[in-house]
Amino acid sequence: MSALPGAPQLARRAAGLCLEAVPLEALARVHGTPLYVYSRGAMLQALAAYQQPLADRRHLICYAMKANSTLAVLQLFARAGCGFDIVSAGELERVLAAGGDPAKTVFSGVGKQRAEMRRALEVGVKCFNVESESELRTLSAVATEMGRSAPVSLRINPDVDARTHPYISTGLKDNKFGIAHGHALQAYREAAGLPGLEVVGIDCHIGSQITEIGPYLDALDRLLDLVEALEVEGIAIRHLDVGGGLGITYTDEQPPAAGDLVARLLERIDARGHGARELLFEPGRSLVGNAGVLLTQVLVCKTGADKNFCIVDAAMNDLVRPAMYGAYMAIVPCGAQSSAPARLWDVVGPVCESGDWLGRARELAVQEGDVLAVLSAGAYAMSMASNYNSRPRAAEVLVDGSEAVVIRERETTMALFAHERLLPG
Repeated sequence: MSALPGAPQLARRAAGLCLEAVPLEALARVHGTPLYVYSRGAMLQALAAYQQPLADRRHLICYAMKANSTLAVLQLFARAGCGFDIVSAGELERVLAAGGDPAKTVFSGVGKQRAEMRRALEVGVKCFNVESESELRTLSAVATEMGRSAPVSLRINPDVDARTHPYISTGLKDNKFGIAHGHALQAYREAAGLPGLEVVGIDCHIGSQITEIGPYLDALDRLLDLVEALEVEGIAIRHLDVGGGLGITYTDEQPPAAGDLVARLLERIDARGHGARELLFEPGRSLVGNAGVLLTQVLVCKTGADKNFCIVDAAMNDLVRPAMYGAYMAIVPCGAQSSAPARLWDVVGPVCESGDWLGRARELAVQEGDVLAVLSAGAYAMSMASNYNSRPRAAEVLVDGSEAVVIRERETTMALFAHERLLPG
């Protein structure tokens, strides 16, 4: 529909830039900015790319909801048959509020608290992805106290380089995640002998925004080596969780299609004789990243001798990826052809930080009052938003064809300090 990077449901029409059939500039005028807008069609299209090659397999796609935890997004995936990958009790409560099935939910994370374990056991999660021997012992104690049996899958750190940003690499021995491959057999022996635990699976997750298949295959081979060693010892593994982390296109990246990744993994699994096991996948960014945009209005066009600053009303509190990761996200005008001359602009927000930028050296024909769209903003955007500088968080809208519905009201300033208390007297 368009040549815009990573934008399957975006197109330029007479009314300007549209997401599905909805003009974005009109949405911004009605609902204000900053404004997140998501495409239902793009999310379901991305999910189908995983579901179709898995149709004849026992499988579960657990959406990694840290990418975007808005209730309506979770509800959409729950209705499409997804489970969830969670990393906190708060995320578990979101799954329940959205109508998700706890029996399709896997609980990951390196620092689960006892209260979180208890809540997950109460509602009956599918399994705990355990990330340390210490966690095994704590979970055993909690489950025994409750008279419950905790299903466990050990997250193995295979020491595989996913060749991604160091902040989102999770499968190297220097990362905090998982149990080292060399310690895995002993950890499984301990898990099998602890009261209140039931070994059900094995798990691996090597990073995020991965653009090659090779690291997945390397990690899978190390995982299957362990499965075979465990079987020799009489420890049965019912499911393989191969994680997520598949990248998306922000600019010129060329990640493999989800279907191609799944096909290559299935081929390797079958070749090694493990095709009968249930397969779990934990995609996050690849389901929602290119389904969303952030709309922002130009406040000030500030030209200078060395730099031009396009100051917009979205800031690092709304979208922290550029400031945190140095991430590139495409920025395009929403309206029709502008009469303003094209210039190189640093697109920056109003927060009092020099790191408050959304894009550097972007060639744009813009003027004050224009609406811009930051593309590929469906993942790790609203879910990482903050109230820095006492700025209320943005509203969110979901579009479906020509329809648009508000799925999160704009936060009010009063809500920011509703739970604070002044000193007495």
